[in-house]
Amino acid sequence: MVEKPTSGELFGVPYNFERPSIKRLLAAHWQPEEGMLVEKPFGVGYSLNLANWRSWIVLAVVGVLFYTESQSDESEPAGAEDDGPVEVVVD
Repeated sequence: MVEKPTSGELFGVPYNFERPSIKRLLAAHWQPEEGMLVEKPFGVGYSLNLANWRSWIVLAVVGVLFYTESQSDESEPAGAEDDGPVEVVVD
């Protein structure tokens, strides 16, 4: 019986289905000599390298976007729903 590979690359996208460990997870997300994206320690694709300053900027921007979205949901009044169709006349 042929054994299937647990890690490799498919169409340029890395995959790894080896059993995850805490040491491997921490080592994969903290690689100072690598770029912003590193291969995921478990699963398919790439993950952020937390040793790179650009990754922290990405996380900060995502956090601000989530915060502003949650604030806009709370500030809408309850009766601000769509009242129906609107007629638009173009000359």
